[in-house]
Amino acid sequence: MRYNIRGNNIEVTEALRDFVEKKLSRLEKYFDTTTNKTEAHVALSVHNKDHHKVEVTVPFPGVLVRAEESTTDMYASIDNVVEKLERQIRKYKTKVNRKFRQDGTIRSLENGAAPATAERVADAEEDEEFQIVRTKRFNLKPMDTEEAILQMDLLGHNFYVFSNASTDQVSVVYKRKDGRYGLIEPE
Repeated sequence: MRYNIRGNNIEVTEALRDFVEKKLSRLEKYFDTTTNKTEAHVALSVHNKDHHKVEVTVPFPGVLVRAEESTTDMYASIDNVVEKLERQIRKYKTKVNRKFRQDGTIRSLENGAAPATAERVADAEEDEEFQIVRTKRFNLKPMDTEEAILQMDLLGHNFYVFSNASTDQVSVVYKRKDGRYGLIEPE
């Protein structure tokens, strides 16, 4: 795996680069096809002395894993983000295993079946199944983006689905962690 590590308001030292590469190399055990073609994108940033943020995106074959973590210590943020990524991969593996009723890891999807191990069975039991607890239906009123943001704020939600009057397609506005707004539109 190759690593694209960049820093924002922080110098990426050799020690920090080595730590990131060592921690992220733990993810390679989940996949057979992690050759030099796979590139992990890592963004390290410091916003103030007590806000060290790490964002990691890794496009593995068949799945894109992404996580971010923010703590007061850069090394702790790196540890936490790798743990999040491992949980995502285990959850994905469990979902795939349940869906296809195949034995093994994602490797088995690429290379054929692999024998079962107690560790994989424990991982499958450890991860909980996705459960929809509520379904909500409503009519999509055509509106512009500003009106959708107002509706979202009035309802006190952090996202709002609406029919975009200018494109006649379903769009989503959402509130970002930085307090600004985002818009999701279909291509």
